[in-house]
Amino acid sequence: MRAARLTQRQLEPLVGMAQPYISNVVRGKTRITSAEVIDRITQGLKVPEELRGVPANEQELSAWQPPAELRERIAHAHTTRRVDMRLANWITEVLATHRRAEDVVGGRELWPVVRSQLDSVTRLLPDASGEAADRLLTLAAEHAHWLSWVAAQEEKTGPALTWLDLAHGWAIEAGAVDLISWVTRVRSYYALTRQDPVRALRIAETARQAPRPLSPAAAAIAAHAEGMAAAAVGERDRARRLGDEALDLALQVPDDADRPGWLYWLDPVRAELQRADMAYAVRDWRDAAERYAQNLDRLSDYPRDHAYYSARFRDARNRM
Repeated sequence: MRAARLTQRQLEPLVGMAQPYISNVVRGKTRITSAEVIDRITQGLKVPEELRGVPANEQELSAWQPPAELRERIAHAHTTRRVDMRLANWITEVLATHRRAEDVVGGRELWPVVRSQLDSVTRLLPDASGEAADRLLTLAAEHAHWLSWVAAQEEKTGPALTWLDLAHGWAIEAGAVDLISWVTRVRSYYALTRQDPVRALRIAETARQAPRPLSPAAAAIAAHAEGMAAAAVGERDRARRLGDEALDLALQVPDDADRPGWLYWLDPVRAELQRADMAYAVRDWRDAAERYAQNLDRLSDYPRDHAYYSARFRDARNRM
């Protein structure tokens, strides 16, 4: 309460409790044990979800969290025993299939399979070194990112951020600059969806910083993330500029074979639709509507995304 700079009276409507009750809690005369009440208080104080620490259902939440032994299993090994890279290659192809399936059916049903694949990858790591270990760490990071994304779609914010932390750490250890940027961009997106645009912008700016140049596709998506966050804080000119930059970069790599696996979807049509989204974000309704109209019919194989962009197109057209 002190951190939020609120009085007990100001806190009343935010948490749905009377001031005398709040006073007893502050003085330690009343203990709160109900998860529902704790959640109401933390929401009222706008405590970030990853810091709340008391889930409503511990048992249900544990199914989404990374197990402790997973962290212990990940390490750069110093052995030179042979690693079965054929298995790693096969897992890479399977993950690519699951990425595309998630676009259509969602990830809940695929979760156990991808989780099992991650176990297979991490079991190979103790026997790996050099480039093989870096390849496996990158693959582990890709799996952890996918699990984070699905957890976020299921509104499991804490587990989603935990998986993202693992993905980020493994990507750093592998030296995979594109993946580091992408994972950071996802964190920015999470902050933006939680109505924290200032934080989202700060994180998105970090996603564009790398010890080596990013590939055009990774740079495009990082620029788009920064632009969307800039639009959310009212920096419209900056957002437009970043939207144009993101589109130009994405159009440099029209073939999915030239893009990182997790950016398989960033073809010219999706790049144009993302530019339409930027116009929407800065309230250029006519520009947004025209860009959606030019590209919606060209979007195939992504029914959920088609529905999302169609809704935005209708809204932009109505606001013109």
